[in-house]
Parts: sequence; C-alpha cells; structure tokens
Amino acid sequence: MNEADSERVMIFDTTLRDGEQAPGCSMTLQEKLRVASALRDLRVDVIEAGFPAASPGDFESVRAIAAEIDGPVICGLARCHAGDIERAWRALQGARRPRIHVFIATSEIHRTYKLQMAKEEIIRRAVESVRLARSLCRDIEFSAEDASRTEPAFLADVVAAAIEAGASTINVPDTLGYTVPDEFFDLFRYLKEHVAGVDAVTLSVHCHDDLGMAVANSLAAVRAGARQVECTINGIGERAGNCSLEEVVMALRTRAGHFGIGTGVDTRRLYPTSRLVASITGMHVPRNKAVVGENAFAHESGIHQDGMLKHASTYEIMRPEDVGLSRSNLVLGKHSGRHAFRERVQQLGFKLDDTELNRAFTEFKKLADRKKEMFDADIEAIVMSSEGEGTGPWTIEELHISAGTGAIAAGAVRMKHTDGRLIDEAAVGDGPIEAAFKALERATGVDMELRNFEVRSVTTGEDAQGEVTVTVEYNGQSLRGLGVSTDIVEAAAFAYLDVINRICRRNLAPGSDVTRSTGHAAAV
Repeated sequence: MNEADSERVMIFDTTLRDGEQAPGCSMTLQEKLRVASALRDLRVDVIEAGFPAASPGDFESVRAIAAEIDGPVICGLARCHAGDIERAWRALQGARRPRIHVFIATSEIHRTYKLQMAKEEIIRRAVESVRLARSLCRDIEFSAEDASRTEPAFLADVVAAAIEAGASTINVPDTLGYTVPDEFFDLFRYLKEHVAGVDAVTLSVHCHDDLGMAVANSLAAVRAGARQVECTINGIGERAGNCSLEEVVMALRTRAGHFGIGTGVDTRRLYPTSRLVASITGMHVPRNKAVVGENAFAHESGIHQDGMLKHASTYEIMRPEDVGLSRSNLVLGKHSGRHAFRERVQQLGFKLDDTELNRAFTEFKKLADRKKEMFDADIEAIVMSSEGEGTGPWTIEELHISAGTGAIAAGAVRMKHTDGRLIDEAAVGDGPIEAAFKALERATGVDMELRNFEVRSVTTGEDAQGEVTVTVEYNGQSLRGLGVSTDIVEAAAFAYLDVINRICRRNLAPGSDVTRSTGHAAAV
C-alpha cells in the first residue's frame, strides 16, 4: 500500500456487480455506463464493473466501462479459475488502471458443502490464480469468500499465501452479514498481527447487511486497519444488501475526529447519484434512509423545529448541502424559462446534455400546467425519466380508462413504435390499473406476470405526483419499472411500459446473452 493511500480510505464501489445481483436490479449497457459516469464524478477510487465470465452481456459491459470511463480503477471479478481470470483480463485490457479481483471461499461450511476441497487445495487454488492474474495485470485483489466465518488461523494462512503470490489488495468479506463489530475488529487485528507482509498491501472489507450491521462492521474494520471499503449506492445488493456507500462515507466525514481518516469522495454528488441508481434500478430510496432519504433532513417535531431555527447544529449533524440536497422547497412554475430550469437542474446536481434538457423541460412545462406548486422532487422525477437513453421503442400516445362502482373497468391505448407503427388495443380488468396493463400487453405483444405494485407520493398536496414501482416476472427474470404522474393510473401505465421497453431493448429471452447464469453468481 503506497503512502498516499494509507492517509485515506479507498472507496471500492460494487453497485454494477454486487448491487446488480439484487433481484430486479439488472441494467442495460447504457444504464451501466450512466452509473459508471456518475461514480467517476463522485470520485470513487475503484469501480467493480462486473463479472466478465458470468455472461456475454457482463463481458461487454465491463469492456465498455474499461474503455470509456477514465479516472477510477476499473475492476472485474473472477473465480479462482483460469478461464474466469483470462476472460476478466480480456474485458479489462482497455482500462488505463485495470484490476483483476479473484475470489475463493475459505470457511469450513463452504469447503465442505460447496467446494468439497481440503484446506491445502484452497490455498493451492488461491496461489495459482493470483499468480496467473498477476502475470496479466499488475493490480490484483484477492477475496476470501465467507472470511468472517473462517477459522482465523486458516484465514491468515490463505491471506499470507495470496500476498506472497502477488496480491496487492486483500479483501476480508462478511459475505453473509453474520459478524458483529467487535468480533470483526478482532479478526482484522489478528490478521495484522499474524500475517507476514500484510502491511505492504491494502486490507479491504466487504460487508453484507443481513443483520443490519454492514456499515458498523465496515467502520470497525477501518478502525482495525482496513483502508478500502467495498460498498454500493443506496446499499443495494443480494438479500438485505451491502454496506451503503453514502452512509460509510458520511460517517467517516462527520466523525472525522473519532476515525481520524476520510475518503476522496465528492460528497455533494451523493444525493444525485443515489437518485440516479434508484431510477435506473427501480429500487426507490426509503424516506427514512440515512443520509439520502427524503426525511434525512426533515424536522416535524415542534421542539426540533424550534432548535433548528435557533441553530441548525441542534438537530443536524450533517448539512444537507454537503450531500447534494437542496434546502429549497417551492422553486419554479409554469412561467419559468429554460435558463432558470437549467440552473435549477444543475443546482440539484444533475448533468444533462441539450437533448435531455429539452426533453426534461418539455415534461416540466406539461407538469407545471397540471400542478399548483412545483418542488425539487418534481424536477428530480422529471430529470430521472429524461436522462440517458430514450425510453422507447414504445410510447403511449393515448390512454383512456373507464371504471366505476359496480362496473367493469376497461382500458384503451394507442401505442406508437419507433418504427412508425400505431397500435390501438383495449382490454377489461378487475380494476382500472389491470385493464391498462392488459391493454399494454396486447398492444406490445409482451406478456408479463405482475409480482409487486408500490405507489408513493413524490411531494405533498392534492396535486402531488405519484411514483409507481412495479415488479414483474418475465421468462424467469425479475424486472422493475418506474412511472411518475399526477394521475396514479397513468403513472402505473408508465411503470408497466417502462418494463416492457426494458424487455424490448434488451431482447430478453431464456438463454439471452444479457442474462446472468445462475451458476456463476458471485457471493463475495
């Protein structure tokens, strides 16, 4: 580990790899590039772009990110198999700062039931894999999967062997979110005391949140000497998720006097990056989420409000501006111009090109005609639906719904395809939303099964926008869609159409290149 790195904690973002493994969070190539660009602007140190051996789609996304994203280290994951490692290197070759990340499970339960390998075989595989990776790339990270449930003495042996073979970063994952802070602190201290050469490498930590302690465990590891934290935006990931990037970064910043070390992250980009990932994945941020939730800086209690008016520090330990969250409420109206809209979008931390800005401004004007008051959250919702690749190939030209007490609900749609086709379809359902969904399926020819339906208010008031999130199953894949409108039925239709367009864009089908093979799922 070089001297510069020892003075701060490196942030290793795995949103595009571990985060994407959460059900329904898969992304298209263009979506991954948008997230990678946001992570670069956030100034994370390492972007784990994917698992190249998992599928051709993963390989292509890692290769594209390696070629197009300059600044952070671009990392690809590989099992301790020669084929995985060589494929990872082929995907990473275009990166200016590539890293190959190899892993193998080390705990007794994994050795016995998953790998069926003896301790000696685990060490041999680890050494051979690190050496092969090191022959291709200078920057090698080694992970001992399920390290927190591995016998400390054996873990020390594996780590020592990996260091001697050429690993420059050693990751100690709490793969199942099983450990607790003081126990994890002791494990890192044990490795620091019993592994030869450990001070010459970067110790890393990768925690899952099964018991709600991923951030606490990661911070305990930092106190014990870890200088890289592996985390995801909004804490997304398999099962209960991963260590939340925004939480660990702001904990180190807010309690700098306690930890004595910080990060290189531009914290003003935390909120817009959080919203971008939420929009792309369809996993909206809970209102009470620490740091980036809508209630994180809200004060309703009279006592709290009185204290805030006297001095903000009475009830705020962080400034909302420091995470990129605006203090303002009512901002723009239907008479506001394009320049004012652009300025507000930039103040909120978003970057739009001219095409995206024009599309967002058009939607803003439409919404302003329907709402009495416009809030920052309204603008954010518009921007999220306007950024990046178009939503096509299908758009809703007209939507008509008929429903009432004791009457059969009916929905009629006119759909337009990017190839110029206009399709009219109608359907009936148990309610207006089901009728709209069935009409959309008939018009587009995409049949899906609805698994979950969520609705929430974007802002306040009777004319507030409603945000609908749907989770559907299509060909064994779990997919999410997001729609926003002042009309809940319309928002639901937009959300359902969002999924339909995702399916059409990716051409999802059993065995499709972009689907991840379950046999390759990584659980570092």
